[in-house]
Amino acid sequence: MARRLGHVTAFGVMDADIWNTQVAQSYDESSAHMYTPEVLGPTVDFLERRAGRGAALEFAVGTGRVALPLSARGVGVAGIEKSGPMARELGRKRGGSDIAVTAGDMTTARAPGTFSLVYVVYNALTCLLSQSEQVACFRNAAEHLEPGGRFVAEVFIPELQRLPPGETARPIHVGERHVGFDTYDLVKQQVVSHHYSIADGRVSTFLSPHRYVWPAELDLMAELAGLEPSERWADWTEAPFTASSRSHVSVWRKPPTV
Repeated sequence: MARRLGHVTAFGVMDADIWNTQVAQSYDESSAHMYTPEVLGPTVDFLERRAGRGAALEFAVGTGRVALPLSARGVGVAGIEKSGPMARELGRKRGGSDIAVTAGDMTTARAPGTFSLVYVVYNALTCLLSQSEQVACFRNAAEHLEPGGRFVAEVFIPELQRLPPGETARPIHVGERHVGFDTYDLVKQQVVSHHYSIADGRVSTFLSPHRYVWPAELDLMAELAGLEPSERWADWTEAPFTASSRSHVSVWRKPPTV
């Protein structure tokens, strides 16, 4: 599950201020495990195959963890990013100037042109905290796709089966310098990741809100946007998706014109 960190006090629309300069400058370090070859390699392989000979658009492109290596494979990559500091970090990197970034929200912002692939990774879809925003994201993806193009999303599966009866909190990490746990609101279909970190004798607290969404609900969102289910895997290695999978990588296709 993406642990995108920012100071928040309640559920609401994801505020661009969460993605401030401090968070942007430390984002790659805090997400270092997502840059390892065993994680990033299969991700880029999967997306390169789905892009084919066309261009790709990443929603919430961030600092370019996926966009840059995909671009280095020869795929033309563009991005949409709401946070100016995150986009600036991308621009400073080698190859960053090759990624055309449109400033704006992935629910409404329009990048120039059409694409054979639109994708959103690392649970960024769940950072949209209402069903209507998530539906709008699907519609925006469909509008960017050329006929026959694909929309790919990487999304976690909420761990409700692992919650004891009557409990709403589940630990996600317990270490010497970091403790994290999730709290679930089953009525609102939302989860907050709580992080408490110790560094240099100081304790910092971060809360990261998400709206969890089931695969079947995503399929309905895709249908509302005019997309058809195409593939569903447990991860980027194309492992089978099962009832015990803790995440999924799903692909929806825009029907080709007749």
